[in-house]
Amino acid sequence: MLFSEVLGQKHIKNHLTTSVDAGRIAHAQLFVGPEGSGTLPMALAYAQYILCGNNNGENTGGNESCNLKFKNVSHPDLHFAFPVTTSDKVKSKPVSSYYLEEWRQLLEQQPYGNLFDWYKLLGVDNKQGQIGVEEALNIVKSLSLKSYEGGYKVMIIWMAEKMNSSAANKLLKLIEEPPEKTIFILIAEDEEQIINTIRSRCQILHFPPLAEEAIADALVEKYHIEQAVATKIAHQANGNFNKACDLIYQDSEDIQFEKWFVLWVRSAFKARGNKAAIHDLISWSEEIAKTGRETQKKFLAFCLNYFRQALLLNYKANDLVYLEPKSENFKLEKFAPFVHDSNILEISNELQDAIYHIERNGNSKIILTDLSIKLTRLLHKKSQAI
Repeated sequence: MLFSEVLGQKHIKNHLTTSVDAGRIAHAQLFVGPEGSGTLPMALAYAQYILCGNNNGENTGGNESCNLKFKNVSHPDLHFAFPVTTSDKVKSKPVSSYYLEEWRQLLEQQPYGNLFDWYKLLGVDNKQGQIGVEEALNIVKSLSLKSYEGGYKVMIIWMAEKMNSSAANKLLKLIEEPPEKTIFILIAEDEEQIINTIRSRCQILHFPPLAEEAIADALVEKYHIEQAVATKIAHQANGNFNKACDLIYQDSEDIQFEKWFVLWVRSAFKARGNKAAIHDLISWSEEIAKTGRETQKKFLAFCLNYFRQALLLNYKANDLVYLEPKSENFKLEKFAPFVHDSNILEISNELQDAIYHIERNGNSKIILTDLSIKLTRLLHKKSQAI
């Protein structure tokens, strides 16, 4: 992965390459950034810069055979760990090494992809993956061996917040005092979910969302679309290159999520004193409950963002509104007045509680039905603003 292929984030590129050139490489680093901001591509480019002895701020001109191995993601001293679960391919004790073929496929197709894309590729989007204790044992074992090419070894742990407490405790000592020339690069979207003892041992780099200009230029180059169209899509993507790519193909899960959302809020509006609409809400809950837990969590996160965008529009913060509803006969301008100071905090809390309980394997149908009935009350609440 060339640094020039990583979108934006010039200040982070400069920091990483300069530190390697000066021989100051932190043994444990945590890359934190929102989905689609480029944490994984940056980690790949950084690992290549270290392992291949490149210089001058780019992954060219150094060890060409090493650079070629990175192009195929097959360098023997580059190790990966990422969330996995059982599947048709792996029936028990799943670890990352069993899924390397699929992992390379993801990196080739969309290195800016998210956890939802990864589970969909594995065909396990009805399950929740994790980085478990078996994975931790594998990491300890692989890093205890000498490096294949006599230099550094790099372990990239993607979505490190999915590491369970047993795995985290097992890796704690290794991250604190790794073998000589061993580098850990942890990647996370939510650093608060990583235990403090791990975080405190890492040098943390925060990645901001990508600039609209960087996304638009990349879309023009990759998909050969007009600049005006690319700029519009970049605005809708809100700093997320993965979402921008989905919007190009009209393949974004947000399109389906919006249909579910519109049906949900319309039924909630009608449900006050209307038994038939209550039945619609229950049917809606049953329908969403049939999907996988990762889909349910991602949908509820989408709903949370939709309410926030409506609130911003209601309070005239139009420059911060990037959402453009695709559904017919549903206008964000008409919906916005119903999201205000008196209900937004409760709506936000209820959605986050629902995500929390679904993540912990609660009964989805009951959770979503309860959420729907509460939403009916909250949407009819009057604003206290004068």
